[in-house]
Amino acid sequence: MHFPPSPAELPPALLADPKFLRAARAREFSVVFSMAHETARISFNRIAEACGLKAERVSKVARGEMSVTAFDTVERIADGLRIPGALLGLATRPWESDPHSTEPHHGDDPMKRRQMLRSAVAAGLTGTALAALTDTRQSFDHALAADTPADLPDLEAAAESYGYGYHGQDPAKVLADLVADFDEIRPHLETPQPVAVRTRLCRTAAQMAGMTAIVLHDLGARREARNWFGTAARPAEESGDRQLHAWTAAREAMVPLNYGAPQAAAAQAEDARRVAGTAPSAAAALAAAVAARAHALCGQTEQARLALADSERLMGRLGAEQRADTWFGYPEQKHHVHLSHALTVLGETVRARESQQRALDLSAPTSTMTRTLLVLDAATCAHRDGDTEQGCRQATAAFAALPPAYRTGLTRTRAMDLYRSIPASSHREPAVLAFKEALAA
Repeated sequence: MHFPPSPAELPPALLADPKFLRAARAREFSVVFSMAHETARISFNRIAEACGLKAERVSKVARGEMSVTAFDTVERIADGLRIPGALLGLATRPWESDPHSTEPHHGDDPMKRRQMLRSAVAAGLTGTALAALTDTRQSFDHALAADTPADLPDLEAAAESYGYGYHGQDPAKVLADLVADFDEIRPHLETPQPVAVRTRLCRTAAQMAGMTAIVLHDLGARREARNWFGTAARPAEESGDRQLHAWTAAREAMVPLNYGAPQAAAAQAEDARRVAGTAPSAAAALAAAVAARAHALCGQTEQARLALADSERLMGRLGAEQRADTWFGYPEQKHHVHLSHALTVLGETVRARESQQRALDLSAPTSTMTRTLLVLDAATCAHRDGDTEQGCRQATAAFAALPPAYRTGLTRTRAMDLYRSIPASSHREPAVLAFKEALAA
């Protein structure tokens, strides 16, 4: 048999305190709990027990770190602390007519609740009946809009902040911060949440996991990057955000693309294009650009050019929000970075150089990794045009200028791709040897 928790009744003097009354009417439970604790000497554990809440939550509400908005929670607090319903904007509580009653609410017994509603309405739409109807409606409304975790807006803001990229920070530091913030989402997903709240949590989790995967990819941790993209895909799909789901798939395709598996990359990028659909979006433009690069690396020239043309078409139709210079947007600078690589691989060095210069003009000085990749593409173009010496000198200078934290993963892979494309007969040339030494260092 279930017994309701015994109330932690507040003293009459506290219920008459003007400060307490103002807080109760405004439902400022940080003040209500603090005064119950400090003035009435009721511990947070006792408040939690009486109100059917977790002690940790009660203490956080008292400190102003969490809020209470759910209607049924307000009712439990009224019943647990014996705060008259009128003070909290509620209907008269059952125990107000029977002070010895331990019933928290008629709603806990469906039969009693039904009988109370019938009796109230049968007596006419008076104040009592209207209060009962309002109580029922508000209980349902607030059940659909239960408490939003207090730190959810902070987590969403953190995801937005990370989306602006490295800004000169060590990727390893960004990675550590990202994972620490991502870990704070897990406890919220482990507890039941209203649909709207869970959707926001899933979207934020997908963004955080996807960005973690990007950093791991850039650092050369291919397997771990793919695992994190897999983790990102699940909440992205659950969130119902089709473009976020497509973005995750397109970014995941860049792992095999940049680490020697272009066939797998092409298949994944085409899947991302299907998820994104045909309407202009940052995810659709990105997926088309990644597909173009992958097809180019596979020697599928016609497919690469078709995907490039599609990416150009989509790029030209994006709105300002979709062009935002973030990891989730598809700005002109990012577009030319992808074009640079695809055109370099296709051997269209004149167009490639145009994209390289445009991307460099648009890149921030702090875009260390991006600028290095563009210079490496330019060096590869020089090699393809027959000036291997100039290409090696460019690549050596760019790679040697990198901070140690950036000389791994993607930049190293791109530089090694250039070195491997140089015929063995040229490996003894001074510029090639210097390039090899820079890679070894």
